[in-house]
Amino acid sequence: MLIDTHCHLDFSDFAEEREALVARAGEAGVKQMVTISTRVAKFDQVRAIADTFPNVFCSAGTHPNNAADEPDLPVETYVEAAGYGKCVAIGEAGLDYHYDYASPEVQKPVFRRQIEAARLTGLPLVIHARSADEDMATILREEMGKGAFSFILHCFSSGAELARVGVELGGYVSFSGILTFPKSQDLRDIAATVPHDRLLVETDAPYLAPKPYRGKRNEPAYVAHTAAVLAETIGLSVEETARLTTENAFRCFSRMTRV
Repeated sequence: MLIDTHCHLDFSDFAEEREALVARAGEAGVKQMVTISTRVAKFDQVRAIADTFPNVFCSAGTHPNNAADEPDLPVETYVEAAGYGKCVAIGEAGLDYHYDYASPEVQKPVFRRQIEAARLTGLPLVIHARSADEDMATILREEMGKGAFSFILHCFSSGAELARVGVELGGYVSFSGILTFPKSQDLRDIAATVPHDRLLVETDAPYLAPKPYRGKRNEPAYVAHTAAVLAETIGLSVEETARLTTENAFRCFSRMTRV
C-alpha cells in the first residue's frame, strides 16, 4: 500500500475523469491520497472531492503564489476550515521566490498565520519552499520557538541544509517525481540522509510526473514510480519502502483514517 500525500484533484486537469483516476491509483497500490488546497476561497471544491471518495482526504490553506489573493485571512479562517473531519492538514503554505506572484513581504505573514493554525489545530503544515531556503529555515526556527507544530517539506527540491533543519525541527520530507529524474542525483543524495521515519512520497499531480511519464500529466497512480526510486536510494525493498512511507503518512496525518 502507498499513500500519495500531495496531489491536486480539484485542478481542471482532472475534471473529466476523477473517478477513473482514483480507480487507477487503487489498481497501482495507491490506496489513499491527500488532495491539497491552494486557496481557502476554493476550499469547498476540495472538500467536495474528499466527500465523494472515501479514500481521499484534504487540506485547507493558501499557497504562497496565491498569498496576494488571500493576504489578510485571519488564523480563525484556517482553523474553521480545518474543522471538516476529512481535513488532515493546513496548507499548502510557504515561500516561493522563484515566481513573482506575491512579494516576500506578502508571503511571510500569510505563511506565519498558517503556522499558527497548524499549531492550534494540531494538524501538520504542508510547506512549499522554492528558492527561499534561508528565509524558510529562519522562519521555521523562529516559529518553533513559539510553540511546536508538525510540518512537511513537500515536493522537496531544496538544498541539504534545509532538509537538515527540517529534520532537526521534527519535520517530514516528502519526495515527488523529481527524485526520479536523471539529473537529480543531488536530491537522491539528500534523500539518503533523511531518517527513514521522516520520509514521505507524493506526486504533486498534475505536475512533475516521474519517469517513465516525465513530460506528461501526472496522477496519483504514478507515486509508485517515485517510491521505487526512493527504495533504491535508501537501500530498502519496494515493499519495505511502501510500508515505511505509509506508516509515516498515518503518523504525520494523524487525523487520516485507514480506509
